[in-house]
Amino acid sequence: MRRIVIVGGGAGGLELATRLGDKLGKRGKARITLIERKRTHLWKPLLHEIAAGSMDLGMHEVDYLAQAYWHGFTYRIGEMTGIDRARRMVQVAPFVDAEGRQVTPAREFGYDVLVIAVGSLTNDFGTPGVKEHAIALETSDQAARFHGRLVNACIRAHAQEGPLRPEQLQVAIIGAGATGTELAAELHKTTRQLVAFGLDRIDPDKDIKISLIEAAPRILPALPERLSEAAAKLLDGLGVRVHTGAPVAEVLADGVKLTNGAFIPAELVVWSAGVKAPDFLRNIAGLETNKLNQLVVHQTLQTTRDDDIFAMGDCAACSWPGHDRPVPPRAQAAHQQASHLAVQLKRHLAGEPLKEWHYRDFGSLVSLGNYSTVGSLMGKLVGGNLFIEGVFAGLMYKSLYKMHQLALHGVTKVTLETVARMITRRTEPHVKLH
Repeated sequence: MRRIVIVGGGAGGLELATRLGDKLGKRGKARITLIERKRTHLWKPLLHEIAAGSMDLGMHEVDYLAQAYWHGFTYRIGEMTGIDRARRMVQVAPFVDAEGRQVTPAREFGYDVLVIAVGSLTNDFGTPGVKEHAIALETSDQAARFHGRLVNACIRAHAQEGPLRPEQLQVAIIGAGATGTELAAELHKTTRQLVAFGLDRIDPDKDIKISLIEAAPRILPALPERLSEAAAKLLDGLGVRVHTGAPVAEVLADGVKLTNGAFIPAELVVWSAGVKAPDFLRNIAGLETNKLNQLVVHQTLQTTRDDDIFAMGDCAACSWPGHDRPVPPRAQAAHQQASHLAVQLKRHLAGEPLKEWHYRDFGSLVSLGNYSTVGSLMGKLVGGNLFIEGVFAGLMYKSLYKMHQLALHGVTKVTLETVARMITRRTEPHVKLH
């Protein structure tokens, strides 16, 4: 039986494993294996809500073992360390638990087709102090850790006898892309809800300050300017301090130093500026990579030096005809690639020629918590951007996550889960308190 191995269980990797498992794995036409170093999956665009505390992580995680059992593929825990292209083997490091005990040994998995979908990491550009004093929002664990620190900071400030320190209860978010901008608005909402649960010695309007720092001339620099202006206006109305054209020189224990010499005090610092593929891809198996460690692929998503190795999602550099940059690292790109490869890998196993994949830009949406949602729909499909905001934009934003859920679970399960959450939400606080 032919073997398809997918490394990485993010939005694209898990969708692809699920589709292939349903089409090929359940029917005994191929053996589908997903290799992922974590036990559960969370849709990455939700991380800012986990960090702010407006979403319960446990309610939205997908268990890889259960998903594999239900959809005809095999899940194996571990992190890829190398590829033996001559022997067609994926090398996986031992998996060690939080207490340092080995759970699985170093292993190898054979493949006939390999799909690399290991996603991306935050790029700190070598900025001093980032690793020591800032939290990146790359994983659900990091998002939950930030939220825990936020809750503790509020409780500590409420309980102390003396006045607040200059940096106390101040949050600095470095990088005003979609994640940073959405987090700023979400934190404004949830910190006020948190304080309302009995922390009455804190005045959120006076004591809690949120700074959004961006090196580019405007926030949301990769998105249309009108969308950026609408988001900036709303954040200004909320009292979020927006610093544009402000590259960061260093992150310190009590704040952020800018290259112009200015200092922004902060007890909590989030780094969300820039992305790159994991460093281990840089020299893996002689495959071609770019300066961001992304694997360079053809329009078929095959890597340039091995037709049996594909790459997709944020870790792949695929050209975008008509543009001077590759396909952007967006969830919609990974979703489209998963749908494309679910069909094309079957053709590849049969020795048939592959169709090229072309990115379709359906626009961008940015959720600013309960305050508003702004976005541009359809991209170039209607000869330009259709700007939307308000309730309709909010519904469109929520539909993106529903599309991901539908790809993983189907209509019946998603409908039942949605109704159940609507009911239970009425009996729970609207912000996590732990």
